[in-house]
Amino acid sequence: MASSRSRSPKPPRGKLAKVLRWSLFGALMAFVALVVAVLIALAALPDFQSLQKSPNGQTIRVRGNDGTVIVSLGPSYGEWLPYQQIPQVMVDAMIAVEDKRYRMHPGIDPIGMARGAYRAIERRGTGRRIEGASTITQQITRNIFLNNSYSFARKFREVILALAMERKFSKNEILELYLNRVYFGGGAYGVDAASRKFFGHGAKELTLAESAIIAGLVKAPSNYSPTADAEAAVGRARVVLGLMREQGKISATQMEEANPDDVRLAAEPRQNSARYFTDWVLAQLDLYIDETQAQIDVWTTLDLRMQRAADAAIRANTPPGSQGALVALDRDGAVRAMIGGTDYVTSIYNRATQAVRQPGSAFKLFVYLAALEQGHTPEDRVVDEPVNFNGWRPRNSSGRFSGEIDIRTAFAFSINTIAAKLGAEVGFETVADMARRFGITTPIDTRPAMVLGTSDVRLIDMTRAYAAVSSRGVAVTPYGIVKVTTAGGELLYEHQVDRSRVLVAPYVAAQMTDLLQTAVATGTGRAAQIGRPVAGKTGTTSSNKDGWFMGFSSGITTGVWMGRDDARAVPGLQGGRAPAAAFHDFMVAAVARRPEEPFETEVKLPEWQLEPDEEAYFGRPDDYFVDENGVAINPDGAGAPPPEEDPGEDVEAPEQLDEQWLEGVLGRGEKKPQRERPIQ
Repeated sequence: MASSRSRSPKPPRGKLAKVLRWSLFGALMAFVALVVAVLIALAALPDFQSLQKSPNGQTIRVRGNDGTVIVSLGPSYGEWLPYQQIPQVMVDAMIAVEDKRYRMHPGIDPIGMARGAYRAIERRGTGRRIEGASTITQQITRNIFLNNSYSFARKFREVILALAMERKFSKNEILELYLNRVYFGGGAYGVDAASRKFFGHGAKELTLAESAIIAGLVKAPSNYSPTADAEAAVGRARVVLGLMREQGKISATQMEEANPDDVRLAAEPRQNSARYFTDWVLAQLDLYIDETQAQIDVWTTLDLRMQRAADAAIRANTPPGSQGALVALDRDGAVRAMIGGTDYVTSIYNRATQAVRQPGSAFKLFVYLAALEQGHTPEDRVVDEPVNFNGWRPRNSSGRFSGEIDIRTAFAFSINTIAAKLGAEVGFETVADMARRFGITTPIDTRPAMVLGTSDVRLIDMTRAYAAVSSRGVAVTPYGIVKVTTAGGELLYEHQVDRSRVLVAPYVAAQMTDLLQTAVATGTGRAAQIGRPVAGKTGTTSSNKDGWFMGFSSGITTGVWMGRDDARAVPGLQGGRAPAAAFHDFMVAAVARRPEEPFETEVKLPEWQLEPDEEAYFGRPDDYFVDENGVAINPDGAGAPPPEEDPGEDVEAPEQLDEQWLEGVLGRGEKKPQRERPIQ
């Protein structure tokens, strides 16, 4: 009966064979589909030259006058390096840490993919992404053609493109693309950009230790950035060196000698005060070039040593709660330093180029230029007396009148009645024309009070005007861009200095320099003395709202402004104090490496025909009679500030001022006979 027992059923051989055949057929069709997909992707791939173009927008590097990168905007792409020019240690380090079987696989690494799949199953449900299965070829396809989304569809396209790329390009070509395009953090794409950012030199000069640091960044650029976490970067570099040793790329001795701790990082460029300057020059780029795709280098005039000195001078001297600005021009108009405020981080408003404020007595430059051009000389006799211009009666800061004095004295101590007389004599419109001639671009009020600086001006325009006087009457145009080149060195733009426009005759500029130098030597600008020939002028406006100092020495012209953005009064702010002190501190550093240059004129002693109180002219700011709207205040009318509210310029006169004393200070020539030419 045993033979009649039922046995376990077995699948018929035909059915098993059928399943196997269908499985093989499915695999074959999948393979065919894969081949077709790869062929389609292969046909669609661009050529190698097209893939070399930098993606993601234009990169602009702004450089100082010594070539130092001040700021880099946009993604940073260094020089494109052909494979043969990339150091072998860099290639070996990257392969060791990112794709050790790179030279063997067809674009995808089955072993790596299997390991990645196993980890995915092992960590299923943890919510953690699984990394490490992508080859170098897959990474570059994702970098160029895809995005970083994590999905099966994106991964499938990545595999197809990787296989296609391996069919179209050689292994070395793919490595060239990868090493020039992969992101290393800090905005740097490619090994050359990373090398320049972190080490300050190109990738051709990379050492083994530096290569290990860069190769270690790809996994997590933000975590291993040497500028963000040097310890993590060094630790990661040691891992890379260990992998290179395991794979036989370096010897034990090389590994030991390549100490990442000894690698010196490039200093991070300061981007605070210098950003006022870079913002100013970058806004001008569209005027000079049309290039919007290629990486460009903007070579500028900024002297980083002078910029640091300017920043320190403004920070140290600007009154609390106020703002300060400074512009320094070289003799050809090159901007060597620019401070637009006390802190760029808290305020990007550039007070050196954008703000318009009343200049006070600094504007008298144009009054005296017009008078000198019409025949006056510093020795001319003038009469300091009460005057009335259709109801406007200017008064001096001392509240007194000195009678007959010379023009040099009147300018040195900023006597307002004389400025008003000279303005009326030459014509207020003539004074306005002189200001426009010297580069003042803002509207100028031609009412009589204009001679005392009631019209708003920009600091950079005033600095330009004083620079033209320093340049013996030749126009000076401020500029910040020397040239613009591509990363490969192609010249796109180069500045040409124009020195052909003469604003006033050289003798007029020389006489004006005489007056300006005297104002610093013996007048309201004495705080600006720097131990070598210097010329300049102070300016203070109503109720101490604005303080100015404008001056030049040894080919550098510097303008300083201080005040509040809301134009409220600043106690104690006068041109001869904080602004003059900032000018002094900056100029001492700015001209330290320049030879001392005597002015091409003689400085004559101002005449001291004053009231018995010789310090009377130093008693008040020289223009407090201007109200908040820039309208002159009648000294006898309501609104005139009482003398005790304005402490004035704190300047002490020497006990005796004579030719012998002045020659001892400045080393000038003999006194010329004075010219009799009183103004009635």
